Amino acid sequence: MNPPPRIPAPARSAAAIQRVQRHIHENLNQALALSELAGLAGLSIWRFATVFRQQVGVSPHRYICRLRLARAQALMRQGMPVASAASEAGFYDQSHLSRHFKTEFGMTPGQYLTAASQPRAARQAFQ
Repeated sequence: MNPPPRIPAPARSAAAIQRVQRHIHENLNQALALSELAGLAGLSIWRFATVFRQQVGVSPHRYICRLRLARAQALMRQGMPVASAASEAGFYDQSHLSRHFKTEFGMTPGQYLTAASQPRAARQAFQ
């Protein structure tokens, strides 16, 4: 009987990172510890962070933060209050969301909502 075929390390890593990404998307509003994600990938924390960055292009923390920001934006555009959107997107509180929002987009969530609610011509002038 032949042993099972060996899957090359890069293919195993890619599958592991995809598994982690699915987990992140499914649990975005929960606390996601780096150790938990590394465990899902079957890698040490340090190796996981390196492999994730190589395959995704950003660190696990930045990836999660960007997904949470996109989720918060969508919820706010649907009319959800900023504090509720922050909680639903996985931020600790409104201040936590605001800090990351301003860093990523250069404006506060309130400024974003004001700009998003303006007519299209006014938004283009705002940019």
